[in-house]
Amino acid sequence: MSNLSLFPPQPTVLTVAELNRRVRTVLENQFEIVWVAGELSNVKKAPSGHWYFCLKDPGAQIDCAMFKTRAQFLDFRPENGLQVEVRARVTLYEPRGSYQLIVEEIRKAGLGALYEAFGKLKAKLEAEGLFEADRKRPLPSFPRAIGIVTSPAAAALRDVLTTLARRASMVPVILYPAQVQGEAAAGQIARAIEIANSRAEVDVLIVCRGGGSIEDLWAFNEEIVARAIAASSLPVVSGVGHETDFSIADFVADLRAPTPTAAAAAACPDREGFSGQVAALGRRLARDMRRIVDVGTQRLDSAARRLLTPAERLARDRERIEQCARRLRMTSAAAQNLRRLALGALAPRLRRALPDIESEGRGAMRLHERLRAALARNVRERERRLAASRTALTHLDPTQVLGRGYSIVRDADGRVRTTSAGLAGGDALDITFAQGGAAVSVKERR
Repeated sequence: MSNLSLFPPQPTVLTVAELNRRVRTVLENQFEIVWVAGELSNVKKAPSGHWYFCLKDPGAQIDCAMFKTRAQFLDFRPENGLQVEVRARVTLYEPRGSYQLIVEEIRKAGLGALYEAFGKLKAKLEAEGLFEADRKRPLPSFPRAIGIVTSPAAAALRDVLTTLARRASMVPVILYPAQVQGEAAAGQIARAIEIANSRAEVDVLIVCRGGGSIEDLWAFNEEIVARAIAASSLPVVSGVGHETDFSIADFVADLRAPTPTAAAAAACPDREGFSGQVAALGRRLARDMRRIVDVGTQRLDSAARRLLTPAERLARDRERIEQCARRLRMTSAAAQNLRRLALGALAPRLRRALPDIESEGRGAMRLHERLRAALARNVRERERRLAASRTALTHLDPTQVLGRGYSIVRDADGRVRTTSAGLAGGDALDITFAQGGAAVSVKERR
């Protein structure tokens, strides 16, 4: 047997730290982000702001840590015995070799169903176009009255009334009371909105309540409230919860304010700001009036300086008339001289331009004699041509030929026959002589 078989290969030996590091890597790669439900126990908050607790159920428990950077966003205080759902990363705490959850988010148990219902209703109403920007109405700049839909006992009501009193104490405020928390809250809120619209005694409506958990604000996520806001003929300002809280009512309302106080500020004009604007306009008006008066005064002074007494005005007009008369006399004399010079220059040109009547008369007589001689020559030439044409026509006259003993023979069809070819005995012929004619028949063709 070989000596190697007596000594099998030695396994790799890991340190505890290496093992824990490998296990942590496996856990973190296998489980990324998970949601885990359970009951809180051993809840502790460290001076650093981190939270440490156990999450347990009847069958097991696991240690959890939530660091300050995430814990600062909690909207409730974790307490022992509270049923929660945590969103966390699975990891291993290497120094102790215990695996744990690093918590990113905590919500109370059952909120998952609420968020799911919120998402479904939001998608439904958005598909119907209730969130579209073009259906949202502008708020009135100077409302005659402002309506508030909230609980009379709500702290948010005091904040809203304080803001309205500070900004626009002259505007009446009407409260339409309704529960803002609990099972009956949604129906009461919707009914209050309908009453405000039916009475038509306000120009804008504030629907509000203070902050709270999602369960506390759930009435404003109900479809009945969203439908009432969408059907409202009055512009609606939604001021529900804190700035980080969003509800279905916020999306449907004509304006979403981050807080009830902000909703009040948006619904009414700022009296101090408006007073400042009026004061600024008053100062501007006074400045413009002073400028107009100053300009008018200057124009009046200038006109007064130009204003003359009747005697001064007559003297000035007399002087102007005398100046015009002198200019007129000077102008008339100059014009006469110019016309005289122009006439003197035109006289030689006019004499040169006059025609020589005697010379023109002699030329006309010569032209007359030449014309009469040309006409006589033309007449004689035309008479000669006419006689020649008459002689030529006489030679071409057939009657002249007949006079020399010739005749014209035509057949029965009236055609002139110049040959006996084609004639037969008994054919009728017509003969024309120089004087008269005769009808004959062919006796024999030769």
